[in-house]
Amino acid sequence: MKTYHNVEVNGIKIFYRQAGNPDKPVIVLLHGFPSASHMFRDLMPVLEEDFFLIAPDYPGFGNSSSPDRTDFQYTFENITHIIDCFISKFKLTKYALYVFDYGAPIGFRIAMRNPERITAIISQNGNVYREGLGAKWAAREEFWRNPTYEKRESYRIAFAPETIRKQYIDGTKDNRVSPDGYILDSAYMSGPGNGEKQLDLIYDYQTNVKMYPRFQQYLQQYQPPLLAVWGGNDVSFIPAGAVAFKKDLPDSEIHLLDTGHFALETHAKEIGELMINFFEYNEIR
Repeated sequence: MKTYHNVEVNGIKIFYRQAGNPDKPVIVLLHGFPSASHMFRDLMPVLEEDFFLIAPDYPGFGNSSSPDRTDFQYTFENITHIIDCFISKFKLTKYALYVFDYGAPIGFRIAMRNPERITAIISQNGNVYREGLGAKWAAREEFWRNPTYEKRESYRIAFAPETIRKQYIDGTKDNRVSPDGYILDSAYMSGPGNGEKQLDLIYDYQTNVKMYPRFQQYLQQYQPPLLAVWGGNDVSFIPAGAVAFKKDLPDSEIHLLDTGHFALETHAKEIGELMINFFEYNEIR
């Protein structure tokens, strides 16, 4: 059974969902943009008998606090620090990470800082390779090189309701995606001041790409068991990003699913079953 909680982390209220038995293997579920922990609403019931699941909302996302930009700098490094401190409140000695979209650079930063605690990584369209960057990223890299006011303003379309809807349905079969997720995400993104915070994060995403070699070095050195379950029709983080894990982790398990970026909207049961089999095969307890 899922339960819903709030905890204060460095003066910021972090909302999180929890399910399962604390005596089972732990998975921390890290959401992406423009979503929140509600993206795991269909996955958690599939996994709760076999795992202890913790899914936080980041600062500025979902039901967590959204501090003003004068009080909190919206960077991936700062969000990572808050989520790392959040995880430490559970006094976990071992846990796996499920990383999606924005959750990948956050999760890999956490893994690099706590390599002895990471039992496995499940990457669902969570990219850490240049090969995985779709065509749109060329324009973003131009913005990072030349961050004019006009270019920054042009990225407001990234969290417009129609853009969010397309993120959900692109690459999926007709009438397979419930509107609940993208309507809720649109509501979250329309909160006061959220536009500027999200634009800050779009600009700061360049720090994640610069860290790709460090993330890859972590994989090479520590060889964590890794399962990549990827929406194979994703145009943002393309399938080559999943296949690239094999370069650093020859034993990684890769599955390309016939769906888009938000693979859990259509394949939560399949992904959950793949995860259960993966943990059993690798004897992760």
